[in-house]
Amino acid sequence: MPRLSFPVTFVVGSGRSGSSALSRALRLHPGLLSLNELLASLTEPERALPASPLTGEEFWRMLAEPSPVFERLLRDGVVMPEFLDPRPGLPALSLMVLPHLTDDPPAVLAALEREVPRWPRRPAEEHFAALLALLREHFGREAVVERSGYSVMWIPRLRECFPEARFVHMHRYGPDCALSMSRHTGYQTIMVMREVFELTGVATVSELTEEHLRGLPPELAALVSTRIDTGWLASRGVPVARFGELWSELVTQAVAYLAPVPAGQRTELSYERLLDDPRGELARLARFAGVAADERWLDAAAPLFTDASRGSAARELAQEELAALREACAPGTQALAAAAAAV
Repeated sequence: MPRLSFPVTFVVGSGRSGSSALSRALRLHPGLLSLNELLASLTEPERALPASPLTGEEFWRMLAEPSPVFERLLRDGVVMPEFLDPRPGLPALSLMVLPHLTDDPPAVLAALEREVPRWPRRPAEEHFAALLALLREHFGREAVVERSGYSVMWIPRLRECFPEARFVHMHRYGPDCALSMSRHTGYQTIMVMREVFELTGVATVSELTEEHLRGLPPELAALVSTRIDTGWLASRGVPVARFGELWSELVTQAVAYLAPVPAGQRTELSYERLLDDPRGELARLARFAGVAADERWLDAAAPLFTDASRGSAARELAQEELAALREACAPGTQALAAAAAAV
């Protein structure tokens, strides 16, 4: 089992919880390598951390070829705010990871290409650990923090591969998070794909066959097999409570997945507390990640949250809709409360 020789922290959660702003804040710390959406760029745990060993060339292709999921979105003209360089055909690392770190992503990509393809065949987790080490050395940082939205599914595999890693569960008031999901193209697509999987009985897009597609309603089959229509996605009118159910599911899973992690290797981060006390919460997170809470960093990073909107958009919903949303979020809210009480 590979041992990380430096602190590595994974910020995990449902997404739409203020975590993108957190990555921007962490990037300002002189001792932290802030890896923005690295896991998301590699699509899914089974692809990025397969059970079978990989050669260096195989691992490099995963980093240097376009991300299968996001490339399709871009080819269909879907540009999400998380895409920092939204040009089709770019390497997976060049969509959200490297533009977050540097003004010259091609130069960093070229430096990686000189090294990674030469690595020997070995377990995928050893390649992954070596990549983190190489990036950390390249940028001259002490510790690494990776943060991806919609990353709960990664927790079991990350724990298996990196038992010494640290985890931060970032979360947000459920109704507000769910409402934000309902207005985001990515989560609208996720909701439709969950419907497709329920109707077909499969778990991934790669398992869908022509026979499956023929049995779907035409608009769902078209989404999977032809072009993503963002106008159609936005107009479907999925009740926001359905997104509340998704939030509860993700939060409950995250709490369960992280419960066995040793107490010193896990913590949680509430978006609302971050807004209320950005300096205190950022300082606590820095220490947890293995670096000092640099005062100049806090001066630069805290305004990212002190200037953020503090109102609850969900509370502006119609009374009946808000009641249904709160009920849908109740299991996740209870899971978070139970986890806090157990500390």
